[in-house]
Amino acid sequence: MSRQAKQKLKPTPFRWRLQLVSVVILLVFGAIGARAAWIQVVAPDQLRHESDLRTLRLETSEVQRGMITDRNGEMLAVSVPVMAAFADPKLVRDGNGFEDLRRWRALADVLELDADSLIAKIRDSRGRFLYIKRQVTPAVAEYIRQLRIPGISLKPESRRYYPAGEITGQLVGLTNIDDKGIEGLERNFDDWLTGSPQKMRVRKARSGEVVENLSVVEEGENPNDLVLSLDMRLQALAYKALKRATQMHMATSGSLVIIDIPTGEILAMANTPSFNPNQRRGIQAYQLRNRAITDAYEPGSVVKPLVVAAALEKELVTADEMIDTSPGWMRVSGGLVRDGRNHGKQDLGTLLEKSSNIAMAKMALQMDVEELLAFYADFGLGTYSGINLDGEYTGNVPKRHRWSEHERATLAFGYGLTTTPLQLARMYAILGGDGVARPASILKRRAIPEGEQVLSPQVARQVVEMLIGVTEPGGTATRAAVNGYRVAGKTGTSRKAIAGGYGEDYVTLFAGLAPAEQPRLAMAVVINEPQGDSYHGGTVAAPVFAEVMGDALQLLNVEPSQGRALRGTLANNRMGSSDVVTR
Repeated sequence: MSRQAKQKLKPTPFRWRLQLVSVVILLVFGAIGARAAWIQVVAPDQLRHESDLRTLRLETSEVQRGMITDRNGEMLAVSVPVMAAFADPKLVRDGNGFEDLRRWRALADVLELDADSLIAKIRDSRGRFLYIKRQVTPAVAEYIRQLRIPGISLKPESRRYYPAGEITGQLVGLTNIDDKGIEGLERNFDDWLTGSPQKMRVRKARSGEVVENLSVVEEGENPNDLVLSLDMRLQALAYKALKRATQMHMATSGSLVIIDIPTGEILAMANTPSFNPNQRRGIQAYQLRNRAITDAYEPGSVVKPLVVAAALEKELVTADEMIDTSPGWMRVSGGLVRDGRNHGKQDLGTLLEKSSNIAMAKMALQMDVEELLAFYADFGLGTYSGINLDGEYTGNVPKRHRWSEHERATLAFGYGLTTTPLQLARMYAILGGDGVARPASILKRRAIPEGEQVLSPQVARQVVEMLIGVTEPGGTATRAAVNGYRVAGKTGTSRKAIAGGYGEDYVTLFAGLAPAEQPRLAMAVVINEPQGDSYHGGTVAAPVFAEVMGDALQLLNVEPSQGRALRGTLANNRMGSSDVVTR
């Protein structure tokens, strides 16, 4: 090959191509640099905001409601962890969640729902959140997870559980499905029990996991436990005996209250009919009522000790004074006052023991009616007890400008006014506490309140001594006697008022205290509308008192009365007793 041909075959560099590639590379890096500058300098906040919208979330911690316990730490209300099943209809549709209907039928079966209705509900929803069922047990929640239906998720929540069930139903109350108190103590102390959750700003990954805790938005507040003055041992005794008596006498309802005399604490507060807050289907409104504080009745003879105490305090009579009640009836302006029989001339203690209406009326008519009503108020009648529970009724102690003699007389034996079972128990607690009135408390006290002296200790002891005869042979309430202890108390039997007068239904009552020489417990028992021939306080309410008081004193290790050693069981004092009392 010639030299000239070889020269033609030598490659010639294309400089313009190199320059073009260089320019393109520079433009690309320039664009990248410009974009980086834009991101870092010009618009960082906007891009950071868009990122935060995708990753930043507000996380709320779960706070369980505080416990309610009795004075000894026994749980009466506690929150247990459960789950809530919910759906995101958009995710269900996007994930083809409706393809496998067998999973939906399995879901509906385990949740006790109609499958077709459930599917239609989610299909028709245009929202992003829909509850399927609340308060699902952990076992059911795990089954739902295993179904793996797109868009179906679970979130933690809590459900309230009440170990005592119907025994404390009306008192403790209940919460709604959102764990908010709606009845009883759950409602009264809702803020105290609830606390508040902590709110934190977190960064989440696409999978939903928290990758970074950023800041605390709102500090939480721990829930508080509620310690009651209640003693569940006594509460269970009270409810069991009250329920049995209510059923035995086919009564409409019943209430029982026990107060610790030295402190004013309520150790038991039972009502029938009750309800089980753990099983809410079929609960009626009347079952929710705490009748010990909401229902008021004419107390009948139960208030007669107050008339005696007032007369002794004002020195209108003496403890051994003889009062003539012959011939067993007394005409007063506006009506007639009668005794069950002619008691003749007897001392004050015997007439109280025999429950003489005439003796009480005579003493009441010697007093100014306003003074007597003020004395009743000092003992808690017509006033709040200090328990501070929603729904508490003060009863009705009338205030008038003019009173007939008959109206004044009937006040002395418990007609013309109404009281609650709690008020009656507190009245006898004041008598047993040497005339010192302390506010009642359903919460366990750290210190005993000083109280107010509303009756001289000497008179209080005199009245208590007189009331011992009521439960001893010859009294109107021998069935209220407690083996080994001296009991002071009073029966009450009152007709229920109807439009235009009084009907044929009765309220039977017994209120008392024990041991009489050093009173520890005061108790009131009310049985409303017992059916049958037995409807007196001495035959219906007194046996309940004896049963519960006897067992309560033994449980609390209260020393028996001197000269009254315990003899075996308390069976002879209970409803099977052969003693028959007609008042």
